[in-house]
Amino acid sequence: MDYRSAPLFFRLQKALRYVRLYGIRRTLVKVRGQYHMAKRYPALPANHVRPDSKAHVGLIGCGNYAYSVIAYYLRKNYGNVIRGCMDPEIHRAASMFEAYGACYYTADPDEIINDPAIDLVFIASNHASHAEYAIRALAAGKDVHIEKPHVVAEEQLTRLCAAMASGQGRVLSIGFNRPGSRIGRRMRDLLWAEPGELMQNWFIAGHEIAPDHWYFREEEGGRVLGNLCHWTDLTYQMMPPERRFPVKIIPTRSAKSDCDIAVTYVFGDGSIAALTFSAKGHAFEGVKERYAAHRGNTLIAMDDFQRLVADVGAEKEVLALRARDHGHEESVRSSYQRSRERGQPGLPVGYVWEAGQLFLATRRALEGSCDVTLRAYQPE
Repeated sequence: MDYRSAPLFFRLQKALRYVRLYGIRRTLVKVRGQYHMAKRYPALPANHVRPDSKAHVGLIGCGNYAYSVIAYYLRKNYGNVIRGCMDPEIHRAASMFEAYGACYYTADPDEIINDPAIDLVFIASNHASHAEYAIRALAAGKDVHIEKPHVVAEEQLTRLCAAMASGQGRVLSIGFNRPGSRIGRRMRDLLWAEPGELMQNWFIAGHEIAPDHWYFREEEGGRVLGNLCHWTDLTYQMMPPERRFPVKIIPTRSAKSDCDIAVTYVFGDGSIAALTFSAKGHAFEGVKERYAAHRGNTLIAMDDFQRLVADVGAEKEVLALRARDHGHEESVRSSYQRSRERGQPGLPVGYVWEAGQLFLATRRALEGSCDVTLRAYQPE
C-alpha cells in the first residue's frame, strides 16, 4: 500500500503503529521503501561494475519487499554483498543499486543469471515469474531463494521440481518465513513433543485490496497463492511429517474464492486444522494473526508473532517479544549461510512439491466449492 499521498495525520499514525510493532529501525526502512517504489530519475545513475568487489548476490525483483526486507537484512548481517539488481522497471533497479551499494543494475534477468560472479540469487519478482526465474537460475548452477509463492500452477511446480532434481543448482529457501521465526520454532517444538492428534485453529484478519490490484490478475494466482500460502505452509509444518498425508481439504467461501474464506484440513492421522481468512479490515491495521493449538498435554495461544502463551500440563510458559517477528531476517540469513556451505543439499524436492500442491489444491477446492484430497509426494 502506498501511503505517501495520505493525509499527514494518517501517515504519522501509521508510522507510530509501525514503531510499536517493529521498532524504529525497521519503521524507517519501511518508510524509505515507499519512496523507493515511486522514485523516478531525470537521468539514470551511472552504471558500472566495481572490478575489486567481492559482492556475489543477485536480486531479481526490486519491489518494496526486496528493498525493505531482503536487501536490508543482507546488508545488516553481511555488508554490501549485492552485486546485481534486476527489475523490469529500471528506476526501481537503479534505486536499489544506489541504496544498497550494488555493483550494477539492469532490466535484463539474464545479466544476473549468467553473471559468473553471482552464486546466490534472491527472487522477489511478481508471483507468476518466481518459478520461471528459479528454473533458469538453477540451470545456470546458482543457489536460489524463492519468495512465496514459489509456483502459481501445477505445470510450474512439475518443472521446478525437475530442475531441482537435476542437481545443477540448489533451492535453499522459500519465503515462508513464519516457521523459522522465534515463536514459530517454539510452537513446533512444543507441539512435536506431545503424542496424539493435533488440533489447530487460525484466524487471519486481513484487509481489502483494490479490485485492480496486481494480485487479482489471473496469471498471478490471487490471494490464496499470494497471502494464504503463508498459513497453509505453517499449518503443514506444525504437523509431524509422518502424520500429514493424505490430507482432505474442505472449503467454505463467500462470493469471492480468495477473500473471506474458511478452509478445514483433515490430516492423515485424524488431526484437524481450521483456517479462516477475513479480508474485511482496513489497510491501516495490516494483517493480524491469531493461532491456537492443542496436542496431548499442551495448549498454546499465539498473538501476531509477538506473544506466545503455552500451558504444558501444570506449567505455563510465556514468550513475549518487544517487536513482532515474522522470521524475515532468519529466512534471509538462512539462505545466505546455506549458500556458503558447499556440498550440502538444498531443500528436499518432496517439501517443495507438497507445499506447492497444498496451496494449489486449496485454491482448487475454494474455486470449485468442492473437497480435494492430496497425497504425499512420490518420487518417480
